[in-house]
Amino acid sequence: MMTEKNKIGIFDSGIGGLTVLYQALKILPDEDYLYYADTKHVPYGEKSKAEVKKYVFEAVDFMVKKNVQAIVIACNTATGAAADDVRKAYNIPILGIEPAVKPALEIGQRPGKRVLVLATRLTLQQDRYHQLVARLDSDHIADGVPLPGLVEFAEKFQFDEKVVLPYLTRAFSGLDLNQYSTVVLGCTHFPLFKDMLQKLFPAQTAIIDGSVGTVKNLKRTLERRQALLHTGSGAIEYYLSGVKVEDEKKVQQYSQLFDRLNRIL
Repeated sequence: MMTEKNKIGIFDSGIGGLTVLYQALKILPDEDYLYYADTKHVPYGEKSKAEVKKYVFEAVDFMVKKNVQAIVIACNTATGAAADDVRKAYNIPILGIEPAVKPALEIGQRPGKRVLVLATRLTLQQDRYHQLVARLDSDHIADGVPLPGLVEFAEKFQFDEKVVLPYLTRAFSGLDLNQYSTVVLGCTHFPLFKDMLQKLFPAQTAIIDGSVGTVKNLKRTLERRQALLHTGSGAIEYYLSGVKVEDEKKVQQYSQLFDRLNRIL
């Protein structure tokens, strides 16, 4: 049986952080995990920054009391709203995730081409995001589009193309999708829809997210601290707003999401 101290905590407003956990299981398969989904308050992207910060502190406090060795805030909105503050409040590594604007701009440096950042409304409104773009996007080629509907679809396990594709088509109706060389998935729910997004953009358009980079940063951080235990097996304990998931059907749903990510990523 795994002890609390063997675990890495991964936190999201809902199931989006499972896309980060998916990468963690590949890159750090010999660790065990505590996954915290704040389903009581999902979605974060349509709430105020103050509300989100309160929820993040509650979640992080819960995981710290479980003695996890590190925490990944696997939510772009929560990272922007609260990561700096929670790092000051706790003395374990707390990593966030942010839209992969830097690699997108490096990939997207093609004459006449632009970069499209897909995220939640709050992420695109936050100072952290605007500062990131201002620092990196000297040519002003990055556009942002909020897609709150994808969060709602994911939380309902709705992956029917007949439902999702019309929503995406409407959301992109004012854009020329041929002008984008790179699309950034700036919400951890969005990789679950990568296959559908690929149907709408030209074949040569790169679609990227920050989850792999975040997990690699986690690995480097734990290596520096000599904190990688290599004593786990990729076991996962799930919590919904602090309540442990005991329902095997719910756990099976999460496993099916991993199967979906195996197929589309």
